[in-house]
Amino acid sequence: MPVIFVILLIFFNIFPVFGFDLPVSMISDDSLLRNRMKDAWITEAPGRVLQQRSRTEVLESGERVLVSAIEGREEFMVLFSRELIRGTNRFDRAGTREFPGWAQGSWIITRRKDTGAGTLIRFYPRSDQNTHIQFKPFDREKSMMDVILYGAYISRDIPVAVPFERLYTMQLNDILSLVTIKLPLRYFEPDPLNYKDTRKMIEQVRTHIGALRFADDGAIDENGNYVFIETLKPQTSNRYGLNCSGFTKWLIDGILRPVTGNRLSIAPLKAPFGERGSTFTVNWEERRDVFFGLDWIRNLAAEANETLRSSAYRNLDEFEIRAGNFSALIVNENRTFVTHSYPGFLPEAGYGIQGLRPLLYTLAVDEPYSFYLAAISTEISTPSNIRGTPRLRQYYHVAALIPYFDEYGSFRVVVFESAAETSFNAFRNRYPGHHINLVKIPVSDKFTP
Repeated sequence: MPVIFVILLIFFNIFPVFGFDLPVSMISDDSLLRNRMKDAWITEAPGRVLQQRSRTEVLESGERVLVSAIEGREEFMVLFSRELIRGTNRFDRAGTREFPGWAQGSWIITRRKDTGAGTLIRFYPRSDQNTHIQFKPFDREKSMMDVILYGAYISRDIPVAVPFERLYTMQLNDILSLVTIKLPLRYFEPDPLNYKDTRKMIEQVRTHIGALRFADDGAIDENGNYVFIETLKPQTSNRYGLNCSGFTKWLIDGILRPVTGNRLSIAPLKAPFGERGSTFTVNWEERRDVFFGLDWIRNLAAEANETLRSSAYRNLDEFEIRAGNFSALIVNENRTFVTHSYPGFLPEAGYGIQGLRPLLYTLAVDEPYSFYLAAISTEISTPSNIRGTPRLRQYYHVAALIPYFDEYGSFRVVVFESAAETSFNAFRNRYPGHHINLVKIPVSDKFTP
């Protein structure tokens, strides 16, 4: 890129914004350093490598790299750890004297202790320990590439037409040019500016949520009165409040009222929406209310998308999330990481909740102006004493999930549920083995509950 053009971009404040990270193509090259360190660190006998002291090197760009080795039981790692960059804005990026091993541009080369053979190369395109590209040896002429985001394989076993050992010293852009078609770079280059309205909406919700209280079956009707969802009768207790369903309605009312001036009616939100169930479940719907949560979020999404976008987006195909961005997950089982297949969206269940974080990460990148209502389900029996009652999938809880990138480029997920804000980990860990349906809601920077 010509120097004059770069100066003009900065002058007019239209330089791409990536928090503290740079676009992948602009990561400073360290192949000369890796080439210089190859004999002493990358191909040297394991025992000699592990005896060496860590050392700090400086690239031509002025960036610092800590070269070190970490010993494991059967393997050891050689790290080319970039210095973590921080600052107050994109114009004063500065080193922190921290070298965590996952700062943007870092490499980790894993080798066997017995033979010294390389087994894995991991590269971090952005300063996020949960996102990386890795390469594995295949044969004498080619390697294989994986792209991993928050424990999910976005791409897996992609052929790379160079020997594994050649990757030790190749320039990054030369490596990427070999896999451009199969490498989803967009997942490593989120622009924090795209989430400005999302961050504003979150803060507005937080401003109002403190005044809310939980109440079983509680909601606010179209007239602003606290009522019970099942009967639509007024709440008579001195403790007015909202349950999980009433809270999601309060949230959607808050983004629609600045446009329509009205709140939504409750009764239409309970109506069946779209295909779900079968001729068998029809006989149990009235007694078990198995699809209440699913119908509720679908109806809310239809109203929100029609109002904030157009009537064409009221269709279920337009707002229900059915993406299949990955097919395998890395799972920690008894302190051992194993790979499990992940089926993605299932029509009668949604997504397995164990894949929710990487799913939300990809959605945050692909849909930067959206957030999501979620319906949790699992197969349960009714609490009644009716003998022979079948186990049915029941959608019994709903919540709002807002994935976004903060102004520094870090990935976040905000969870609002049942008149409160809860942590994402607490939400996910509460429902092991459960499934989750998601519907898309347009972000609005105006919120008036």
